[in-house]
Amino acid sequence: MYQIPGHHHISMMTKDVNENNYLYQKTMGLRRVKKTVNQDDPTMYHLFYGDRVGSPGTELTFFGMPYIGNTYRGTNAITRIGLLVPSDASLTYWQERFETFDVTYTNEITKYAGRKALHFEDRDGLRLVLLVANGEKATFWEQWEKSDVPMEHQILGIGPVEMTVRRLEKLTNTLTDLFGYVEKTRTDEEVVFQSITGEVFGEIVVRQLEGKSEKPGRGSVHHLAIRVKNGEELAYWDEQVKKWGFDSTGIVDRYYFKSLYFRESNGIVFEIATDGPGFTIDGDIETLGETLDLPPFLEGRRTEIEAKLQPIEEV
Repeated sequence: MYQIPGHHHISMMTKDVNENNYLYQKTMGLRRVKKTVNQDDPTMYHLFYGDRVGSPGTELTFFGMPYIGNTYRGTNAITRIGLLVPSDASLTYWQERFETFDVTYTNEITKYAGRKALHFEDRDGLRLVLLVANGEKATFWEQWEKSDVPMEHQILGIGPVEMTVRRLEKLTNTLTDLFGYVEKTRTDEEVVFQSITGEVFGEIVVRQLEGKSEKPGRGSVHHLAIRVKNGEELAYWDEQVKKWGFDSTGIVDRYYFKSLYFRESNGIVFEIATDGPGFTIDGDIETLGETLDLPPFLEGRRTEIEAKLQPIEEV
């Protein structure tokens, strides 16, 4: 059995691509590593932010949907994203930065999933939390020397991802029995799972909540993508997902990676995505994300696609 080595990316919905672009590049100091379109609906931007090269496990991605309504929060949804920062001092730095950039955040440093934490929301109401990494990070993550945030306080990558569900044991069985996650801790409030024992960059925090399912809108999370190394491993997991009784999309070539999608028993959408070939397949490292990149099968429609996209105000 192959092991899931951690998160690959996580995808959300934003109403205003200009606000989103400013917040995640300027305020949060992430690099926009790819400006492209939703391959299933190329009238819609798909923006990727991450480390210097958009390494797996660092990518926050957003679909630009200017006519989307509000999110009505509830259960059976991905409800919070953890982002790792280097130290306790980094949380203090981010408190001051959030004040400067008028970001909604909780004034006090608290704890989340056993770590010192600072909760905040983006302009769409997406719930996020900064967490002290305590020296933990994927070895291949690359900090970006041109970020507006000093290296010693930069966001390193994605940490715990929170899922709130009605049927906790159903999701537990999927994570542990199908994918081989291990249970790290269990309290009355939450269960924390790790894809690799002792490593934070594959953590999933699961909370149980009765009530209505979340109605997605601006600031909601569409799916979490988990990592596999290559196409061979992806084919294995496609077979296992189907054997488990879930409907798989089958393998889809996204050009920058290959992936498949399925919906688990509570309705949470998972993607399984390969590490490569990565975002430098159609660009060099120095200019990543600066222009609109299209996969080859959409390149012939560039004029039509660009005409329908709202220009993004560059930071």
